[in-house]
Amino acid sequence: MCGRYSITANGQQIALRFGVQVAGDWQAHYNAAPSQNLPVILNRDPQSVQWLRWGLVPHWAKDPSIGHKMINARAETLLEKPSFREPLRKRRCLVLADGYYEWQATSNGKQPMRFVLEDAQPFAMAGLWEEWNAGTTPLATFTVITTSANSMAAAVHNRMPVILEPETERDWLNPNADVADLLPLLTPFAGEKMQVYPVSTRLNSPSNDDSSLIARAAI
Repeated sequence: MCGRYSITANGQQIALRFGVQVAGDWQAHYNAAPSQNLPVILNRDPQSVQWLRWGLVPHWAKDPSIGHKMINARAETLLEKPSFREPLRKRRCLVLADGYYEWQATSNGKQPMRFVLEDAQPFAMAGLWEEWNAGTTPLATFTVITTSANSMAAAVHNRMPVILEPETERDWLNPNADVADLLPLLTPFAGEKMQVYPVSTRLNSPSNDDSSLIARAAI
């Protein structure tokens, strides 16, 4: 699964990397967690960054609390799940990040590990989004698609987020794309293009969100 990640680049870096407009005050997240509003690029508006809540709430849901259980969507079963089947066809997004975290079991307890690209640049995770209109105000939410881990990441966890190659990001957002052409994009990112290192156990608490969390920890 993918239950925490980081997006520490500033708004200008994001605008240049993804070719989008970044309006308003940009907020870095060193410990992005479910239920937070986080930056995504929607297929409905691929030229700008939107802030959506992490944890997908299907449009037919009676209670938005279901979003707590839907922070991830398995690539292998997207077409089988009613919650994800329609968003896969109609509501796709790029979830902006520059690292993600998993916890590795050790003799001293679980050690948080940060996965980043080899060049430390921002990247896009494949996501789905929804709008829920059963409340007093509309609620826009998203989920991160996961796949089997590559050989490097598998040493820590058997799943990883789908990290899109830059040249396929716009394909994922293409509103006219056929689902059959999109599913092959949802594969493990190459491990040789990634790095991993230990970080502070302060990451365990979502209330901690500062730059010290992405520093390499001595273990």
